[in-house]
Amino acid sequence: MKLLFIINPGSGSHDIDLKDVISKHFEQKEIETDLFELSKDCSLEKIKAKISESNADKVVAVGGDGTLKLVAECLLNTETPIGIIPAGSANGMAKELGIPTDIPDALSLLETGEAKKIHVVKMNDEICIHLSDLGFNAYLVKRFDALSERGMWGYAKATWHALWNHKRMDVELKLKDEVVKSKAAMVAIANATMYGSGLKINPDGKLDDKLFEIILVKDYSYLEILKIWITKLPFNPKKIEVFQTDEVKIYSKHKAHFQVDGEYIGKINSVEAKILPAAISVIV
Repeated sequence: MKLLFIINPGSGSHDIDLKDVISKHFEQKEIETDLFELSKDCSLEKIKAKISESNADKVVAVGGDGTLKLVAECLLNTETPIGIIPAGSANGMAKELGIPTDIPDALSLLETGEAKKIHVVKMNDEICIHLSDLGFNAYLVKRFDALSERGMWGYAKATWHALWNHKRMDVELKLKDEVVKSKAAMVAIANATMYGSGLKINPDGKLDDKLFEIILVKDYSYLEILKIWITKLPFNPKKIEVFQTDEVKIYSKHKAHFQVDGEYIGKINSVEAKILPAAISVIV
């Protein structure tokens, strides 16, 4: 078996030599490894060329959700399984799939795990494998990226700043059978159930049901999210509404902050999203 590792050296805040850990893990095994480290100017075309040249049996994303998204874009609608080594700050998709956060254990799973087909969500020119949103959380991601501190302290500072400075949006959701207009602190487009922090925003989400969820957060309702996280009770629809669909158009009266899989994209007025069923294969 041959494994190609796509390694993001800038992921997370660890000081592990990822290439060394991977090489040593497989040196006594009958497995060939090909290590490709992402440079700052690395394009999708370069990654696709490397995947084609390597001709590996499995391609492994070593980093966070952003790294996994890059690899998924390169292997969309192919049969090549994608492995995940969670080496990012949050590693939301690894947690979603039950992949060990311990790197040696995650490396071992590449040998023993099975391939599972999951869907992704196509949004404008992006794909989303995990969670994306407009509004408050996207602004928080922008603030967090600008801070020198990482970890929970940096996240707490970014959250405090966002709560004081972000304003609610006027949004319109065009679903298949209805149009919804509302004030909103945030609109999440959820392929998965929870953020990398463990905060569950989409309790009913499934990665293989040919649907995704739109979570309309009408006000800054962290207490509401914490309530369902701890008690399993449903959202109060006056504060948070959930819509299940396979396509949606979202409009914001004014440009809103937008993030996809933890990567800040910028400010936009509209998003068109649709499901791409069984689009990628992941090792679980």
